[in-house]
Amino acid sequence: MNKKQLRRITALIAVVCLSIVSGCETSSVQLSAAQQVQPSISSDTPQYNISWTMHLNLPVPDDAEMVRLVENKFNVNLDIWDLENKKYEALLDMKLAQGEIPDLFRIRQPQDLLKYQQQGLLAEIPEEMLKQYAPNIMKAIKEKAPAYQNAGKIGGNYYGILVINPTNIYRIPVVYRKDWLDKLGLPVPETLSDFEKVIYAFANEDPDGNGMKDTYGLSREGMNVVFGAFGQIVFADQLYFGVKNEKLVIGALEPEMKQALHYLRKWYADGVIDPEFVTGENKGGYKHLSHAFINGKIGMTSMGNYYHWIQNGDYWVMKDQGSTNGEEIPVEATFNVKELTAGNPQARIVFGQPFRGPEGKRGSKAYDMLMSFTAIGADAAKEPGKMETILQILDDVSANPDLDEYTSMKYGIKGTHWTWAGESKEDVIVLPPFDTMFNYQNSIGANLGMTVPLIPKERREQWASTLGLDQDGIYNALEVATPSLIDNGAELIKLKNKAYVAFITGEKPLEDFDRFVQEFMKAGGTEVLREANDWYRQHAVK
Repeated sequence: MNKKQLRRITALIAVVCLSIVSGCETSSVQLSAAQQVQPSISSDTPQYNISWTMHLNLPVPDDAEMVRLVENKFNVNLDIWDLENKKYEALLDMKLAQGEIPDLFRIRQPQDLLKYQQQGLLAEIPEEMLKQYAPNIMKAIKEKAPAYQNAGKIGGNYYGILVINPTNIYRIPVVYRKDWLDKLGLPVPETLSDFEKVIYAFANEDPDGNGMKDTYGLSREGMNVVFGAFGQIVFADQLYFGVKNEKLVIGALEPEMKQALHYLRKWYADGVIDPEFVTGENKGGYKHLSHAFINGKIGMTSMGNYYHWIQNGDYWVMKDQGSTNGEEIPVEATFNVKELTAGNPQARIVFGQPFRGPEGKRGSKAYDMLMSFTAIGADAAKEPGKMETILQILDDVSANPDLDEYTSMKYGIKGTHWTWAGESKEDVIVLPPFDTMFNYQNSIGANLGMTVPLIPKERREQWASTLGLDQDGIYNALEVATPSLIDNGAELIKLKNKAYVAFITGEKPLEDFDRFVQEFMKAGGTEVLREANDWYRQHAVK
């Protein structure tokens, strides 16, 4: 008996024991799981070794329960690559440089699909194969995201299965220190003029009451809301494209950005902008934390997503430990708010709408609905039947039509890791001790699949809707990469950022803006913009 066979039998015994110990009320999914892990080790059945990439914040152990369940159901060996999400591209590229190509190939940044295809790393996925072996994923895309159906095609052929993030209908919030506003007797700003008054007060009127002039109005991420008041987004890890006169434009090159820079330049000279804005608001660790805001250095930001800014009691959730059905408790603070109030228990935040600019424009940065692609590595296509098996697994762990099994693929074994809050099956309760464990899904090998475009119905998203976060988002109008963007994008972003920092700090006069635009276009911007518009003419939703 080999090691894998022993693992299969061990998995079967573990699941059966769980069913006996947990009792009848949790048996429905567990029995289903047990039925799925019957050892299948006959010599006439191919047993594929499948390398698998996924969203990871923690490594997946070799003996993770949910990985074993999937392995036994499909008679495969899964090798989950340990590629930490915040270092994903760098770690993946190291593997690729060593000649290793993952079979289930997560492409975290949509613009990289073309790059990897051009490098010969991806398998072409026949459309009929997708429909046959990943029917539930394709059905969800067709019904919930029809405008994106062809996004994964290159030259008319599928190389990537698009991953739509349904929660990206909510833009990045605009956040203020409410306790500072209250102390200074100021309302949440609605216009650029209002905003200017607020940030000057934050910088000059000692909002933290320590008797020192050590606070500022805003830093780097807040600047995007200023740019948004003129219709564009500038600071991002990609070039942001907008639409003007039915054509794509690069937001950072538009003439109205000179007006935005005029304000920022003056505010910087007057000591209203954090002088460390150049290095950003995050100083390490979890990338969505604004340490400048948490540490009381600035009073406004637009960093992180809505779920990084939940305060105690913003909405109510089902009680998660041994409660009677239907009992609810206030939600607890998360991420930025949790860190903020840990150091300053009296601190409070408030969300504001993006403030209006001189012509009534407003908006904050929004992440693309097209979040990423899931592809199949080129080597997988060399083994007959392997691509089909990968697609079957992907479909099962991502879009299983059975609600219990779908939820189990996300949260683990029902009755052990989670349970339903009530008969309606709308709220999931994560059971102790997993409810207090950071990213326990990685620890048990859950969430192996990709996100499918289902309408978000959770209470957290209902709360986000009440804040108006589904309005005034500024999205990148170019959601994929073009050949010239692959070749020149990184250098163009550096050139853009360097120029904007120089304009804001006064190192360069604003009269040099047009010269910067010309330099940008000569450095590859002309070709990038031409190819972007070629794509837009073919793919824009009319």
